[in-house]
Amino acid sequence: MMSKITIYQTFPRLFNNANPTCKKDGTLAENGSGKFVNYDERALAHIHQMGFTHIWYTGVIRHATQTDYSAYGIPRQHPEVVKGKAGSPYAIVDYYDVDPDLAVNVRSRMAEWEGLIQRTHEADMKVLMDFVPNHVGREYKSICKPQGVRDIGEDDDPHMNFSPQNNFYYCGGAPLNLDGIGVSSDMVDPTLGAYREIPAKATGNDRFDACPTRNDWYETIKLNYGIDYCDAGGRSYHFDPIPNLWGKMVDILLYWASKGVDGFRCDMCFMVPTAFWSYAIKIVKQRYPNVIFIGEMYDTGAYASYIASGFDYLYDKVGMYDCIRGIICGQRPAASITYQWQQTDRVNQHMLYFLENHDEQRIASDFFAGDPEKAIPGAVVSILMRNNPFMLYNGQEYGERGMDEEGFSGRDGRTTIFDYWSPETLRYAYHGISKTTPQGRNLAVTYHNLLNMAVHEKAFSEGEFFDLMYVNPASPHFDPHKHYAFLRKYEDEVMLVIVNFSGEESDVLVTIPAHAFEMLHIPQKNVAAADLLTGDSAFVRLAHDGQFPATLPPYGARIYKFNVRMVDKGLVLNEHNKDEFPPAHTAEHLLNQLMIRMFGCERSRNAHIERKKSKITYHVDHKPTRQEEKAIETEMNRLIDEDMTVSYEFVDRNHVPPEVSLDRLPGNASEMVRLVRIGDYDVCPCLGKHVRSTSQIGKFVLLGTNWNEEKHEFRIRYKVIP
Repeated sequence: MMSKITIYQTFPRLFNNANPTCKKDGTLAENGSGKFVNYDERALAHIHQMGFTHIWYTGVIRHATQTDYSAYGIPRQHPEVVKGKAGSPYAIVDYYDVDPDLAVNVRSRMAEWEGLIQRTHEADMKVLMDFVPNHVGREYKSICKPQGVRDIGEDDDPHMNFSPQNNFYYCGGAPLNLDGIGVSSDMVDPTLGAYREIPAKATGNDRFDACPTRNDWYETIKLNYGIDYCDAGGRSYHFDPIPNLWGKMVDILLYWASKGVDGFRCDMCFMVPTAFWSYAIKIVKQRYPNVIFIGEMYDTGAYASYIASGFDYLYDKVGMYDCIRGIICGQRPAASITYQWQQTDRVNQHMLYFLENHDEQRIASDFFAGDPEKAIPGAVVSILMRNNPFMLYNGQEYGERGMDEEGFSGRDGRTTIFDYWSPETLRYAYHGISKTTPQGRNLAVTYHNLLNMAVHEKAFSEGEFFDLMYVNPASPHFDPHKHYAFLRKYEDEVMLVIVNFSGEESDVLVTIPAHAFEMLHIPQKNVAAADLLTGDSAFVRLAHDGQFPATLPPYGARIYKFNVRMVDKGLVLNEHNKDEFPPAHTAEHLLNQLMIRMFGCERSRNAHIERKKSKITYHVDHKPTRQEEKAIETEMNRLIDEDMTVSYEFVDRNHVPPEVSLDRLPGNASEMVRLVRIGDYDVCPCLGKHVRSTSQIGKFVLLGTNWNEEKHEFRIRYKVIP
């Protein structure tokens, strides 16, 4: 069984574009563009640490643009048939080329893309890219097709409105009339003259006359898969013999798969017949069996037929996305989640959940929730409720608002895909963490924790699911308009998830029915339950039709994990004689790991961690030099600036990672162990209080050191300044 898939959709043109100019309708020279090289080893490592298994690089294939690359042998595009200065990434003009905007060296653009594919694989993630099968840009002409490949439309007979061997549809010899799009001054280039297309080709959104309007996909041409949409007797299908276009599109898929692409997000897949998909996917998977196909789908009635044709996953936009959005916006009750998942339960493993993508409005925009925190309960449900994939759009993790007015894309709550721009949340993403807002950093920590739970906790990635809403009707202790609860279970581990879609703290009692105990094989017993979001623990009694108490934070959740095999009297790990100062305590964990790596010593067994000043002792083989002492302080502050997430993991003693030693646990420690992880840098059993990410530690100041030559003890005195 495939592990949980978590997809990071990222738009390279915007990612880490460090140019802050942001001039409305600005050119490439004025506003700049992100590059393939911006996804360096450090950025990719951070994306992977966020909990992502796949990256969908959006807008890689060369598309229409108003930027002139003719000096590199790339044909100019007429501005009248380009949306925005940068152009739509879905108006493809060469299926065998990549966007020159994204290359540092335009002539080496393919090599730069291949390098990014390799770096992504080295970061232990899979590569997804767009496949746009329904339409191409008006001025499609491949200059990079392999030798011997016939271009799309090259052999068409334009005198025939429809022929299954044509690649395009034609409009009866009439010239293309663009009067309906309202040509503006910036769309007129006197050196090119007016755009001419004779005969006109049908427009991408199934418009088969020569007069598209501004609301049509006027910059695109519809591709012909053998369906005559204008047959006198209605739509007719001509799939025998195989239409000419089919083989060309399969060759394109194979071309990119041969370069190491692991999957395709297929744009508007439902506008292309299932017969083609069955034909194409079978051929691709025979040669590349692990390649996955994700379909952009908006017709629930067609889910089954497109899955049967070979799609691994389909957008559940008109299903779960619309449902969760309605709940966040107060238009639906939380209980409607139950109805929604039931509608697709037979194909649930094929449903791709998301809360944002490039087509939808940003959660934090004025057109959606206005506050990214309001979507956290929706994210908990979308990420953790079932085993199916989840996708996050770049900027969502930092609360991008999408409220800029960039140019062709107006202020509509979406982040532009048509313009050169640099959203603040993406300008320094995964590189300049310190320049991210505190709210953005906190939001990213929450997404990090949820995504890593989904990927690493078997109960979420592979476990059984039980909806608790039918036994939790409206009561003084539960409100199904605002609250939603479910169970997940894998072997002996159980997760109880309770979310709160309201802006007020809620004390709830969640009933767990006898049927859940029977179906999931849960015994009635006392258990130690640990909240994976906060690290807090509770000792509760599990009983048929009993109630589980919880206090839910505003727009938050509790994610309780417990093991039904263990006999536990609660969690006991390290004894703490006093309340610790979380920044200093997390700094202690960092310092322990740093000393291990610098000097090969053990973790400290003698530490006094306090708010004003902390002292910690190590046994090392030599007295550290002044240079080494300075390096300790420098490296500590570098690690703090990495803004590594602090997360909690609860495991039984038999599943503790090999790098974790349990020799310092007290004799009365429980079977379940709480591990504190700092990114991928350190992991240690601990029950103490910590910050949510290392940037919250502040500045690490080394106050002084002492050396005991006889015992080879090196004592460090330090403080942190939050």
